[in-house]
Amino acid sequence: MSNMKSTWGLLFALLLIVQAAVPGIPASAAVSEADITKFRVYQNDKALYEFASLSKSVAYAKRFRYSHVEDISKRQWVWDNLPRYVVYQSGLTRPEWEFRSYSDALALAKTLTDVHIWDLEQTGWAYSQHVRFQVFQGDKSLPSWQFSTLAEAKQEAKLWANSHIMDLVTNQWVWDNMTMDWKSAERKKQAVYDLFVGGVSTGGTKYAFLQDAICASASVPRSEVVNMATGMVVYSNLPPYSVRQNGKEIRTFFSIDNAAAYAKAFIGTEVVKGGEVWWTNVPYLQVYQKNRLVQSFHNLKAALLYAGTLENSRIKTAEGRPVWDNTRKLLYIGWNGSSSNETALAQVADTQGLDIDSPTWFVLSAPDGTMTDTSDPAFVKQLKTRGKQVMPVVINSHDSELASAFLQNPAGQRMFIDKLADRLAELGVRGVNLDFEAIAPQDRDAYTAFVIEFTDAMHRKGLTVSIDLPRGHLSWNDKSGYDYEKLAGIVDTVVIMAYDQFWKGSTSPGPVSGFPWFEEGITNYLSYDIPRSKIILGIPFYIRVWKLDENGKLVGNSALMMKDLPQLLASVEETAEYDRYHRQTKYTYAKDGFTYVLWAETPDTIMARIATAKKYDLAGIAVWRLGYEPAELWTELLRAK
Repeated sequence: MSNMKSTWGLLFALLLIVQAAVPGIPASAAVSEADITKFRVYQNDKALYEFASLSKSVAYAKRFRYSHVEDISKRQWVWDNLPRYVVYQSGLTRPEWEFRSYSDALALAKTLTDVHIWDLEQTGWAYSQHVRFQVFQGDKSLPSWQFSTLAEAKQEAKLWANSHIMDLVTNQWVWDNMTMDWKSAERKKQAVYDLFVGGVSTGGTKYAFLQDAICASASVPRSEVVNMATGMVVYSNLPPYSVRQNGKEIRTFFSIDNAAAYAKAFIGTEVVKGGEVWWTNVPYLQVYQKNRLVQSFHNLKAALLYAGTLENSRIKTAEGRPVWDNTRKLLYIGWNGSSSNETALAQVADTQGLDIDSPTWFVLSAPDGTMTDTSDPAFVKQLKTRGKQVMPVVINSHDSELASAFLQNPAGQRMFIDKLADRLAELGVRGVNLDFEAIAPQDRDAYTAFVIEFTDAMHRKGLTVSIDLPRGHLSWNDKSGYDYEKLAGIVDTVVIMAYDQFWKGSTSPGPVSGFPWFEEGITNYLSYDIPRSKIILGIPFYIRVWKLDENGKLVGNSALMMKDLPQLLASVEETAEYDRYHRQTKYTYAKDGFTYVLWAETPDTIMARIATAKKYDLAGIAVWRLGYEPAELWTELLRAK
């Protein structure tokens, strides 16, 4: 996990500094499996937070609309507040008109007119009460003058002189309170009503009395009556409800109820008025795979069951709102930097969205293949029940001489590989992380041959292999102990240790991982034709503090955990400046006659590194190491997956 430098002995010293010399690491309080998150809260398809208990997950999820809770280990949907019943009035709804229960939806619907309830898991309406009659005084009406029964309409119409009632189902004039004398008088007035088709006057007779114009319009298909004095359309012979199948109109109706009754006979139909869907038998939930619609469902459980069998799938509602997805996201790997299961559990308990934990369980101890094994099957089981995989690290003690002697010992390699593969299979882990560092240039080919044999053995056991490689540089990669291109073609994933740009052995101060250097490391690896889907980006959770004497000469340095930076800065009088080249904030402060300088690693810089991984469409990130970071950072990391 530490990076390669020109002097391999100093490299090992760096590892020890990063792992052990960071001051102030507290002893972990006792942590159990129950402290590790098991449930993840989502709003739509976006992860929000993780909890160890279902009750806390649900309590948090209730704060958000369209939220649900999943059991991480099974991706099982265990709670949601998604609506099932939606109330519509005149074809329109509001966010507050969505309900979990039918009784709540019905209680609202009973207070409204021209209303229906859509059961999102069924075809059509669960309840409907639509207006059929509309009262007019002359050619004017009000929204409140719409009624379900003729008796109700007459009751209102009788309150007004010269009123009439239209039957909205037949689009006919069915009642009025005008006398014959009054109608005769109306017909003698100036003609103001004209018939239009497609926005153009028919050029025919014009009418003074509205009923005459309506009767004439009824015999002219798709015509409208326009009041020439006001320019208003006062009657339309255009059926407003369109029955469409797969987007194509197949019939029109004046009545929503008649349109819905007709549409029921066909699959994939909608009743549309004014661009709004009033009725549908198109399933509310659609499953997409790679942006292609593959299946539709009325039932959420069925949609989840089906979508879960597909890679890169997502579920959307009819209005396009995302509900769930299993599209590829960044894989999060955390190195523990320790073989202690108690330490590892405490570290994992502070995370959100962690996919794989990597404890340092296996160490090559001698050239003959002797291996130190501190693995624990109970630890693997504990994390699996919480939806997290274990990928133990195997190291060579970062000893160049040991590695060289081992790589010249075929029998020792076979014993080491076989013993490790058998143990990993017994543990039931996902795979293994190979972190052999300090490989000398003369051992380049021997190491490649070892990795071939190592990977073949692991694959035979159904295990994946990831390999940690230095960030490196194109100008000297061919002279190092690592054949990047060949190694990448052998293993399943490659981890770029994109840190230690300036390390313990550096002769001048600088950042652990300046952004230009960090990003150049990615482009270097891509130049080896390594697939993006195989690259894991290693990022640092630590800082290096540089100590200079009064003459500005570097006299020492130490590692600082990222989470301890705020406390350090609060205790000194620091000067901050933004380093435009390294794209990090540089802090300088004086203490005890010395000057100290550091380049800050903060939640903002970590999120910028995550954005870089996404920019290059990499498989994921690996963090060195768990426990160095502020726990609240993981909420941001979860939401950035």
